[in-house]
Amino acid sequence: MAVETGFERHFHRRVTSADELSELIGAPSELSIKKQLPELDSHMKTFIAESPFLLIGTFNRDGCCDVSPRGDAPGSAKVIDSRTLVIPDRRGNRRVDSLRNIIETGRIGILFLIPGLGETLRVNGRACLIRDDEILASFAVGEKQPLIGIAVEIEECFLQCAKAIIRSKLWDCNTEGRTSALPCFAEILNDQAKIVGQSTESLSRQIEESYANFLY
Repeated sequence: MAVETGFERHFHRRVTSADELSELIGAPSELSIKKQLPELDSHMKTFIAESPFLLIGTFNRDGCCDVSPRGDAPGSAKVIDSRTLVIPDRRGNRRVDSLRNIIETGRIGILFLIPGLGETLRVNGRACLIRDDEILASFAVGEKQPLIGIAVEIEECFLQCAKAIIRSKLWDCNTEGRTSALPCFAEILNDQAKIVGQSTESLSRQIEESYANFLY
């Protein structure tokens, strides 16, 4: 007996073919097609140089997906040439989901953002992990050099219009109703992990110490 999936239980009008999708949405404009390039142009290189924040999308051999935020000083990714860039892997929680996925599938999608700017830059392609000192040394902060870098071989790249940022009012700090009902990060983690002997207060101190002393 077939088991009913969550999709089947909750949704009764699913779009299941590319033809149906095209009929609903319509064809992309000539501009939408032609703006996609196989390598970075001068505008995209400038965008990357000014971007302090990006999102990395990866997936593993089983198809499980992950999106990871990466932030640094502007120019958090270094353009090697028009088809190649490198992203430093800064200190984190050691889960290394993105890095494991890259080892397994060698694929990556990146979204670059610049605070205050509505447009974003999308870059897709192949990826590998590198330990080349002559490259990683350029990402050093103080005397702390990243152990690993993510090298990206670009296959397609294009600028995305600002509609999503405009609708979300992402950069509008004065937006009414932006207050959150979420408790503090430490309280959330303590409730989720339920580690014996771990209190919200002690976890909060650990988090603050990590932010203060272990960014690089």
